[in-house]
Amino acid sequence: MAGDKFALVTGAGRGIGRAAALALARAGWHVALAGRSLEPLAAVGREIEALGRRALAHPCDVADPVAVRALFAALEREFGRLDLLFNNAGAGAPAVPLDELTYEQWKAVVDVNLTGAFLCAQGAIRLMKRQSPRGGRIVNNGSISAHAPRPMSAPYTASKHAITGLTKSIALDGRAFDIACGQIDIGNALTEMAFKMTKGVVQADGRIAVEPTIDPGEVGDAIVHMASLPLSANILSMTLMATKMPFVGRG
Repeated sequence: MAGDKFALVTGAGRGIGRAAALALARAGWHVALAGRSLEPLAAVGREIEALGRRALAHPCDVADPVAVRALFAALEREFGRLDLLFNNAGAGAPAVPLDELTYEQWKAVVDVNLTGAFLCAQGAIRLMKRQSPRGGRIVNNGSISAHAPRPMSAPYTASKHAITGLTKSIALDGRAFDIACGQIDIGNALTEMAFKMTKGVVQADGRIAVEPTIDPGEVGDAIVHMASLPLSANILSMTLMATKMPFVGRG
């Protein structure tokens, strides 16, 4: 229908992805949901449909180019166009000293966090270039780690620094095709992955400290804000963090 907006959220079954998908639906978007497992995606899809929006739940390993092509083919059949990609799917590695990290652990993180984001962005750009009206927006989920690492986080940190380069390249190369690209760097959203913050995590000086967190719903609202701008405007980089987390300052 004319005027409808269509989004794709990866890693949409839980955490930040789920919060973003529901926030977009509440703001009037139809949402496609991608992730490894169908069951949580379908549950989010039912919540979206209860809000009166269309949902497409499609299992996908974003690190697999064949699976990503199938995802975008299904999305185009169901929705016909794509106005927003939220590249949210991510993975981490065990917090071990760098010299003890295995190649397989390194590769698993880079494959999802970087290659997966690239493959999904590529699929989105191809569709956004040929659809009418042309264009759309890509938002990449970076991290506070795109600015500063936590101890023993080399694969995750390196992948998130790389996301910053990918974001800027897409923002530059997409200009001619009315494709905007920005990055959101999130600090301590209280997802399942971040629950350890409430129990204490290792600091740069070796101390264990409890860190403040924010509700994932606040991240969803920020994604809606980024997505709601006209394509003539772009938030290239947004940092959304728990106000009192120990990120700004020395320690």
